[in-house]
Formats: sequence, structure tokens, C-alpha cells
Amino acid sequence: MKRACVIGWPIAHSLSPVIHGFWLREHGIAGAYGKAAVEPKDFADFVRGFAAAGLSGGNVTVPHKLEAFRLAEMRDAAAEAIGAVNTLWLDGGKLHGANTDAFGFLANLDEQAPDWDKSGAAVVIGAGGAARAIVWALIERGFADIRIVNRTKATADALAAEFPPATSFALSDLSAALDGARFIVNTSTLGMKGQPPLDIDLSPVAAAATVNDIVYTPLETPLLAQARARGLRAVDGLGMLLHQAAPGFERWFGVRPRVTPELRAAVLDANAAREASA
Repeated sequence: MKRACVIGWPIAHSLSPVIHGFWLREHGIAGAYGKAAVEPKDFADFVRGFAAAGLSGGNVTVPHKLEAFRLAEMRDAAAEAIGAVNTLWLDGGKLHGANTDAFGFLANLDEQAPDWDKSGAAVVIGAGGAARAIVWALIERGFADIRIVNRTKATADALAAEFPPATSFALSDLSAALDGARFIVNTSTLGMKGQPPLDIDLSPVAAAATVNDIVYTPLETPLLAQARARGLRAVDGLGMLLHQAAPGFERWFGVRPRVTPELRAAVLDANAAREASA
């Protein structure tokens, strides 16, 4: 039986086992996918013990993505550029690492909002690990005007310096950053359940703008609700989570799965049940 897991600290909230469990059943694979709560001090030993533990690999989430990058002996181009790894697998006795966050981000938008990337400026709200992957993805897709907005301006400055042609703005200058933008994505925790709201006015954006929030709890964030009210295209963050999972499943279990409405419904049901029991 092939086995994989998601590794984080904490990890109880993860929906990854729901996603991979759905695909294992769908494809009739005798495999297993679980959760591993691993403290940072134990992460390296856990990963080096994949083979002994009978694991083919695993997903990596907060706070381990940078350490996973360091440990991987072979890394894909996205991981090298982004500086973080969220997918690990063993091949030929070597530990391989990939970053599939950028892929998941692009696949979700391509599916939900075709032609979202045709022209114009992009605004990225937040400057953390998710923002790194998304800024790189936007550059790969051909965006030449990328505006990074963050509560701590110095953090936005540093990220923009790593990924030219991106520029940086303080959150207090959000309105200026939004002026004429054709694509807006929130990568911060603002607007997430239990977090402060994202104070934003979308009136400066282009009439044909697409708005994306990578938050998926709640699925319909205030940002997306405002976008829909203005007649803009709004894309939630659940699709990014689903699409980023597919390459790892293929590495561990040998089948490339599809993201389907049935999978989305199963994950939404599991999330609702979790919230009801919280």
C-alpha cells in the first residue's frame, strides 16, 4: 500500500486528507493519506525517515515550506524560483521537492475565469509565502505591472526587490495601487474567519477586473461579495487548494486526478461539518 501525508504544525485543520481520500476512492487505489503533526525541531528527522516509515512522500504546509526547500536534494523550477517547497516525494533514493502553489493558483483562475490574464495591472495583497508563489506565477504568465500591497511596507519592498518588475505599496496606499487594475488577489489572512476584515474599496479598479481571494473559510469573503456586487468576476480560493494537490497525488500514487464538481462538493461538506463541530 502506498502512503503519503500532509505535514504541518498544527495540522488538525487540514482538508488535504479529504481531497486525497476522495481521489483514492475514485481511482480504486489501495493507498492511504493522513496527517502528521510535526514540530519544527522534528521536521528534518521526519522527512529523512520517509522510507523507513513506508511513506512515498507528502505535502508540506505551515511552517515547514522553507525547511522542506532546504532538505530537498532535487527541486523543480517553481520551487527554485519561489524558495519554498510544498510537495515532497522519493525517487531513486533521493528526496525531490516541488512548489505546486503557483500551479494551483493559475489552474483555478484559468478554469473559473478564462482570459483573466489578458492585459493590465495585477494587485497582490499580502507579502507572505503564498504571495511569493503568486507573484512568480503572475510573472510567468506575462504580467509586467505587479503591485504588492502589505501592512508592513518593508516586507512588500523586499518581495518586490526579489521579483522585478513588481513594485510595492503600503496598505494605506491601497487605493492608489488599485487604480485601473485588471486583476486583484488577496493572499493575506485579512477577511478569513476569525481574522480582521480587509478594508477595501474596489471602485478604482477596471470595469473588467477579476478578483480572487485565496481564503476559503469563508468561501464567499467580503472581498468577493463586493466584487460580485460591482459586476466583477470573483474567484474563490478553494480551487487553488484542489488544483495544487493534483501533482502530488500523481507523484505518490501514479495517477493524475481531476478536479471535479464532485470533489469540490465533498470538500465543502467536510469543511462545513468541521465548522459545525468546532
